[in-house]
Amino acid sequence: MPKNKTHSGTKKRFRITGKGKVMREQAGGRHLLEHKSSKFKRSIANDVELAPQDAKKVKRLLGK
Repeated sequence: MPKNKTHSGTKKRFRITGKGKVMREQAGGRHLLEHKSSKFKRSIANDVELAPQDAKKVKRLLGK
C-alpha cells in the first residue's frame, strides 16, 4: 500500500512546536499596511496556537 502524501497547503500554513502545539499566523498582515496602526501590526505579527479541535485535523493532514 502506498504512503500518504503530506497536504502541501497545510504544510505551508502551519507549524508544530516541540511540545506538539499547532501554530498559525494571524490574518491581516500581508497588504494595505499603510493605514493600519503600528500597534495593530505588531500584535498580528506573532503566531497563535490553533484550537485543539482544529489542531487534530491539521496534524492528520501533516501526517503527525
